[in-house]
Amino acid sequence: MKFDAVKWGVALLLILGLMASSAWAAWTWQANVFNKKLAKQEATHQTTLTHMANANSALILAEQDKRLALEQWLAASDQVHYRALTDAKTTQTRLRDRLATADLRLSVLLDTNATNGSHGMQATTGPCCVVHGTARAQLDRAHAQRIIGITGDGDQGLIALQACQAYAKEVSHTK
Repeated sequence: MKFDAVKWGVALLLILGLMASSAWAAWTWQANVFNKKLAKQEATHQTTLTHMANANSALILAEQDKRLALEQWLAASDQVHYRALTDAKTTQTRLRDRLATADLRLSVLLDTNATNGSHGMQATTGPCCVVHGTARAQLDRAHAQRIIGITGDGDQGLIALQACQAYAKEVSHTK
């Protein structure tokens, strides 16, 4: 009986050992398969993230190129605007100087029909000239300079308006 108990004990230990080793083998095999699936899933996820990052980088570079082009256009536009303003101010300054030195006189046309009813003919000629034509009146220098100042401000406003319109047109076309 003792021999039978030892036999059964050894058989039981052998069965338990086989069960433990088969469980360990199954566990190891399952872990290996699971790790492979996880590695494959992680690689796929990393590839997706890389593609998304590359697409985002390309989009950022494209937007930076657009911004750079717009900045360059604005710089060129500002130079043109500044040049136009400078030219207008130079012209205005020259005109004011010529008015101040009496090199140039501003005059206005008079409506002779409304003043004397002679159908455009002057009643008398002046002692300084014998020109038959449209009657003119010369403006005082101070008034002429004020008029030039007003027209200069208007010119600057028109130049600024043209620059704003060009900017709005360019910005609306780039979007």
